[in-house]
Amino acid sequence: MKKLLALALALLMICGVAACAETAPETIVLQTFDGDSQPIELKVPYDPQRIVVLDMACLDILVSLGMEERIVGSVASTLEYLDAYASADGVANVGTVKTFDLEGIMECEPDLILMGGRGTEFYDSLVEIAPVVRIITDSSIGLVESVTVHSKEIASLFGLEAEIDAKVAGFADRIAALRDFAEGQTMILGMCSGGGFSAIGDTGRCSIIGTEIGFENIGVAEDRETSTHGDEASFEFILDLNPDYIFVMDRDAAIGASEGVQTAREIMENELVMSTDAYKNGHLIILAHPAAWYTGEGGITALDIMLQDLESALLNR
Repeated sequence: MKKLLALALALLMICGVAACAETAPETIVLQTFDGDSQPIELKVPYDPQRIVVLDMACLDILVSLGMEERIVGSVASTLEYLDAYASADGVANVGTVKTFDLEGIMECEPDLILMGGRGTEFYDSLVEIAPVVRIITDSSIGLVESVTVHSKEIASLFGLEAEIDAKVAGFADRIAALRDFAEGQTMILGMCSGGGFSAIGDTGRCSIIGTEIGFENIGVAEDRETSTHGDEASFEFILDLNPDYIFVMDRDAAIGASEGVQTAREIMENELVMSTDAYKNGHLIILAHPAAWYTGEGGITALDIMLQDLESALLNR
């Protein structure tokens, strides 16, 4: 009788594996972007075994899903929380987030390539190697929603979409608490690089502070190009507008270009900025983890860190 039960159980297990094999698709169709940042539908392999990652947000999402063992090639990490995965044994270095090693990528023999908004000049060459999935942060729908959508796209490669809901579940409440704090407050949002200051608008990096947290960005004007890297602005400009808060991202620190350059705080603590109400009230906020804001934006862990920066500066004073 025991032998019969064991045989029956073995047959059930075999049938179950066979059934799973029959139901698992070979390919799926994802909504992604081409080299011109236009939306496209792309057929990609389901459950890819060999993945090359060219973007920190993509790496962040794969690690959050526990799929880091599928990575065979990665660009160098600029983020402490991803360093170990980008440089793990068996993971080839295939360049930087801006310049890719095409020969190295080809040698990885990937089933799939994940990339972000950078490196579009390489796109046509990359698609000759393997299917390329691009994720691009969409400020028009908000960073939280953008992270959720793109994370689910990547998770669908492994049938893990349901895991994303749990991972992003707490973000809405944290945004709401920050939004209550920001109500009625004005700000100038900017970036320091190479000793200068640039004003940033509500359609590029750090836009979550204005669009979702709710600070009124008075540094935006129709005649100023304030997306991407912002528009160079004078310190007189800041003093004239005299905002309630000044938020600053240190780009040099974000990319590790600290040798011989001024820090954002050294740049901003000048006579003009120190004359603003924001500075006098202790409201000059230098974002504590600039790399997460600059190169990590779009990842689940990066979003958590970004919200922690704001919570520490605003709610936990």
